[in-house]
Formats: sequence, structure tokens, C-alpha cells
Amino acid sequence: MISLATPVENLTKVGKTVAARLKRLGVFNVFDLIHYFPFRYDDFSNLKPIAQLQPGETATVRGKIELLTNKRSFRKKMMITECFLSDESGSVKAIWFGQPYITKVLQNGDDVFFSGKVEGELLSPAFTNPTYEKASADTTHTARLVPIYSLTSGLTQKQIRFLIKHSLSILSQIKEFLPDEFRKKHQLINLTAALGSIHFPENKERLSQAKRRLKYNELLSFHLQNYFIKKDVESSTASALEFREKETKEIVSNLGFTLTDAQKKAAWQILKDMEKERPMNRLLEGDVGSGKTVVAALAIAAASINQKQAALLAPTEILASQHFKTLSELLKPIDCRIALLTRSKQEVFKTKGQKALKLAKGKLIKAVAEGEIDLVIGTQALLQDKVDFKNLELVIIDEQHRFGVEQRKALRAKSGNSRTTPHLLSMTATPIPRTLALTLYGDLDFSIIDQLPPGRKKPVTKLVEAGNREPAYEFILEKIKEGRQAYVICPLIEESDKLGVKSATEEYNKLTEEIFPQLKIGLLHGKLKPKDKEEVMDKFTKGDLNILVATSVVEVGINVPNASVMIIESAERFGLSQLHQFRGRVNRAEHQAYCLLFSETAVEKSLNRLNVLVNCFDGFKLAEEDLKLRGTGSLAGTQQSGFYSDFKIASFADIRLIEETKKAAEELIKNYPEILKNFSPKTSFHPE
Repeated sequence: MISLATPVENLTKVGKTVAARLKRLGVFNVFDLIHYFPFRYDDFSNLKPIAQLQPGETATVRGKIELLTNKRSFRKKMMITECFLSDESGSVKAIWFGQPYITKVLQNGDDVFFSGKVEGELLSPAFTNPTYEKASADTTHTARLVPIYSLTSGLTQKQIRFLIKHSLSILSQIKEFLPDEFRKKHQLINLTAALGSIHFPENKERLSQAKRRLKYNELLSFHLQNYFIKKDVESSTASALEFREKETKEIVSNLGFTLTDAQKKAAWQILKDMEKERPMNRLLEGDVGSGKTVVAALAIAAASINQKQAALLAPTEILASQHFKTLSELLKPIDCRIALLTRSKQEVFKTKGQKALKLAKGKLIKAVAEGEIDLVIGTQALLQDKVDFKNLELVIIDEQHRFGVEQRKALRAKSGNSRTTPHLLSMTATPIPRTLALTLYGDLDFSIIDQLPPGRKKPVTKLVEAGNREPAYEFILEKIKEGRQAYVICPLIEESDKLGVKSATEEYNKLTEEIFPQLKIGLLHGKLKPKDKEEVMDKFTKGDLNILVATSVVEVGINVPNASVMIIESAERFGLSQLHQFRGRVNRAEHQAYCLLFSETAVEKSLNRLNVLVNCFDGFKLAEEDLKLRGTGSLAGTQQSGFYSDFKIASFADIRLIEETKKAAEELIKNYPEILKNFSPKTSFHPE
């Protein structure tokens, strides 16, 4: 008998190898399997007589197998499997390439379903590599809306479907948590019905109902998390950090540039918040290149001057290292000990003696715990149980939408003082439309930097359609000869390649072998070891590389002022906000910047959307357009919008549902306080 907590390795047909592959997908037990939702569906519900098949359509047929055989291709390099499927109306040929095992699974005379795209001509339709399944009343892979899941190397759709269907047999162990009266009022189906139908829906209407219920769960959970955070903050005490005008002015005068009015306003709001004995809970939004780090530096200085510790949590090692370098420079006018702590790097910089030194991880963690470090910059490594602070009074989260509530809470809990809660400053360079932000983050105060530094030129953005690449490549070569550098950004090209490694590697090979064999080109993607990533970035930063081919790992934080040209391959695959983030990487200095959007699409809607980016450099306006143009469900989907969340099925683009669930959360808090006892931010109420 299996339970929700049964490890995947204990399931039928799952050995150590398959279990390891499932774990790469974040699936460790039966609960995870049930909550591993499809990202799309193949509609194989169109069951037709064979005689009515039309070339070009996707259809399902049922019949008996005849003349099933394996044979070698003409060049004897591949096995071909062929058969005919016959019903009362006629016969259709099916052919599979490189799948000889089919003759062991299927036999002549078997009653089966074939599903797939019909090819050939009207008088001789055929299936190529159709999905097949022995006929039954409860199909899994054919004759229905068939779920398609994100995969990893070595796993197949049939394996995932089999395991999930097996797991759904214990759905009754997941208890409904919403009162019947509440569900009826808000038109929500039962939870177990929703979990079953999200995987194997009877029809499109049932699928729609399942999506609505599961989105509702996630968004309710999100709003309730914010409610509890706000309640916790309101009942907490913080250390009042006195504003020191003299030291602050020294930092500002040492910048080498004048703060914008928007930076001054945001910094003042933050510094005044930190003078209160109630924890600051503020979100600093700033467009690409608007100077958020300088504002954060003034907040960090205030903590250090008051002899308190600060921590800055960044989503990637590259961004953490960038902050370490930048803040070590910005904070030189004061006596500040700054540390970098990531999985692979540990360094300390003392501004007073301007010394940088490497430290063993154990020694650094001890120094932090004893209060010998004023500012710790790091990644998830900061959240380790063994990392503690002596008097942490300021927590800064960069790209806050990339971290969950539990992660932010975990860092604040490390303060070293049980009587106080650290001030929290969240930062994001992904502008969120104000109306949406107020609904999503009603527990936060907002500061917005909506000005670029004076003299900063807006990048020239051009849409390069298929067939116009040669002039674009010539332009890039011209700029490189002038001494500039360039980025080439690659998208995900398939669901199983979560890090975009395949597309980046293919582009790197094409550029080095065919387009620019005379240039020095580097490759950067998420699968590289931290040391290799650092080495590539170091070469690019120093100017030893002309071009950097990369995935979305460069979206935030990377600062190479000499890089003034960017190509974005398959730009239609990205959202406007993320494209704007990429573009910001080449707008870091006085050089005129250029962003070339390479697109292979001929779809007018996609081209119109890209032209919005060509004509606009306001991140807030682009965020609004992203929500309007891309539609419900796409912002957190596979189209790489830049709006990241922990949602599995809901999205920040579900604006109406976000507003509806916020009111519903208030209703639950007021009328059904007893159900909040089972609330778990990790799993939308459900215990693991």
C-alpha cells in the first residue's frame, strides 16, 4: 500500500536510475508525482473511422493490427517498423523509425488505438511514429486529452503518465480543506477531482474546472502568506538604526556621479523606515540601469555605522560576485568588512585597509557568527543551518520574485536576537504594473526609481527578421573592430532542456565555426561548474572575449560596460519584460548600445509584440503591455517572460483571479479561521 510520503524508488517499475531522473525534476515521493502538472495536452479525443481521415489533421483511430513487421531501411542504418490498422471502413498504414521493440509490444490481431498527425495524400493517408495503446475503456496515451509533461534525459512521457496514474489511486488521502459552502459560492470543484482531472481530464470543460481550482489554491496560499507576513511584521520589534548624515554624505560624494531625484527619494524613504522600531518591509522597484545598488549601499552603510550586520541574498553566484565587487567600491568611505559566501566562493574585503583575502568557509561562517563581518553577500548558501549572525538587522533580497516566502523568512530568523526582527528591503529590476503589485504585495511599502542616470543613452533596438542576418552580423563585426563586445542570448528550445544548454551550445558552435571564426567567443550557461562560469565571465569582463554566447543566466546583475551590442535569438520566445532585462546588460556606459532581436517567426501577433519593445524603453509600460499582449497563464509559463514565481499552474498574468482570490483570502480569514490551522506555504495547505 502506497501513501503520499512513499518515495518514488519504492514504486512499481522505478529503480534507482529512474528515481534519480525523477528527482532531477523535483519529484521525490508520491505527493510530488500527483502535483507534477502537465504543461500542455495533445488532443487525441477526435476518434474517427479510418475512411474519414484527412491529411494534416490530428486524429485517433481504432482497429486491428495487420502485417506488423520490422525491416531495415534502404541504407541499412535504421530499423523501420510497419503495419496496417484496419476497421470496418478501411485501412491505414503506420510507420515507426528506430523503434524495433514495437513488434514485442504489439502483435497482429491486437485491438489498438493509434493517435497522431495524419500524413500522406487523401487516397493514401498514413501515420508516422503514432502514439499507440491497446484498446480499453480507460486509455492513458491515446483517444483522449493526453497530458504532456516536462521531461529530463532518460525519461519518457509514457513512464511519467504510468507513474502518475498509479499515484492517483490514493487521491483520497488528500483531504479537502475548503468548506463546501465556500467552494459552492466560488464555483470550485472538489480538490481530489481537480487533481485527477488536471492529469487525465474527461473533456476540455473538466480540464478548465481543474485548472481554476488548482490556480485558486496557489493564489489563495500566496495571499495568505502575505497576510501572515504582514501580521508578523506588525507585531514585531526592530532595532532603530540612526541616520548618520556625515557618513552618508561621504559615501554619496565619493560616487563620482550625482544621484537622481528618484534615487534620493527612495534612499530617504528607506533610511527613515530603518529609524523606526518596527521592521521595514519595503520593495524597491527600479528599471534596468536605474541605480538600485547605490540606494541599497546607503541602507547597508546605515546598518554598519550603527554597528549592526546586514545580509544581501542574490539568486545567482554571478550576481552575488557582482554585488561584492560593486559594494566593496561603494562602501570604501566607511569602515566596513564585507564577505562573499556562495557554494564555491568565500572572500572578505576590508574597506579600511582596502584588503581582499580568501577565507576557508568554516572560518568565514565563524566570523559572521561572532559579528566580525558587517555585510555578508551570498546565494542560497546563506540559508544553511550552520550560518548564523550575531546582530543581523538588515536583510536585502535582490530579485525578490525569485525567492519564496520561506526563504526570506529563514534568513530573517538568523538575526541572533530573538527580541528583534531585521528590517527587510526587497529589490527587483523586473517592474510589476502598480495595480498588480498592490494586489500581489499589499504587505509591502513601495519605493520606485523611474529615472536613468543623466547622460545614459537609450539603446537602439532593431527587429531582424529571417533572411536579414548578414547585414546584422556585419554590423556586429564593425562594432567589435571599434573595441566593443557583444552578447548573444539563446532561449530554451525544448521543455526537457531547462537550462537552455542545447540552444546555447549549438549557437556557440555556429558562431565559432561559420560566422566569426576570427573572433574569441565564450559560452555561458547554467550547467557549467561555478569555477568555469567565473572563468568565462572574468575573461569577458577583462575584454579577452569578443562575444559571449549565453542563456538567460545573464538576465540580471552582470555589468560589463564595454559590451554594447546584444543579439537575442528567437526573441519571440521571451516576454517583453525579460527582453528588456537582457537589453539592460548593454546599457551600462556612455557608449551607444544596440539590441538586435533575431526572429524566425512570421506570426503577425508576435512581430507586433516585439515592435513594442523596439519603440519603448520604459520597463513599467512594457510590463503592462506584457500582461495585455501575452494573455492569462503565459507569464509564468515556458515562454520565459522574466516574471518568475513558485507557481506550478497559476501565474501573475491571471489578474482577475489574483483579485478574486485576494478577496477570497480575506473571507477565509474572517469567516473560516479554523482552516488556517492547516495552512502550509509549501504545499498550498496540504501536509507532505
